[in-house]
Amino acid sequence: MQEEATDKRKALVLTGASRGIGHATVKRFSREGWRVITCSRQAFTTDCPWPAGPEDHIQVDLADPEDVGFAISEIRRRLEANGSCLHALVNNAAISPKSDGGSRLDSIRTPMHVWRDVFQVNFFAPIMLARGFQKELAAAKGSIVNVTSIVGSRVHPFAGTAYATSKAALASLTREMAADFGPSGIRVNAIAPGEIDTAILSPGTEKLVEAIPLRRLGKPAEVADIIYFLTSEQASYVTGSEIHINGGQHV
Repeated sequence: MQEEATDKRKALVLTGASRGIGHATVKRFSREGWRVITCSRQAFTTDCPWPAGPEDHIQVDLADPEDVGFAISEIRRRLEANGSCLHALVNNAAISPKSDGGSRLDSIRTPMHVWRDVFQVNFFAPIMLARGFQKELAAAKGSIVNVTSIVGSRVHPFAGTAYATSKAALASLTREMAADFGPSGIRVNAIAPGEIDTAILSPGTEKLVEAIPLRRLGKPAEVADIIYFLTSEQASYVTGSEIHINGGQHV
């Protein structure tokens, strides 16, 4: 019988896998036969249908740098145990805190500890993970996809300032990473979603749809398709790019 250590499937490490875009990404890559190692603050739930889910899920608090370090070590151990090659890292996890009343936190009212937490999860964790897996990604000539946002380039009525600026910083980091990781054969790109139909949409989003050229919300599966494209051979000469997925909202 073939040993598990001979598993040669492509492997993906995905943060923020428990809902929305992350959940759709898990299903997209699983359908293509990839091994998907998921990371989120929540424990694995049986509501998630992908194969080997419980065995390949890491519960990690990306707001805690020490916990991020633990996750890197644990994922590396699991990859080595199965002989898997790491072909992709998708930094999808992000937090966007609101005020006590649920309103947008602007640059005047955002407490400093909130700024620090948001940047740790949305900006520092992605580069920590990328650096932690550089050797594994280089061995597979793999790729990194950072999930930024349309709010990284414009003031948004719902997204807070800390979230928006962290996404702008991540877009800039993507370019820097493409230059730095490229000589190792690692491609680094970003996707910038607009209004996507997920459970975390803010009330009033329907008004924004009226100004979107395609006049509809995006679907999580549409975002997952672009993430998959960026990790595939079809995008083998694409690096340092940020793809807008917003129905023309940015034009």
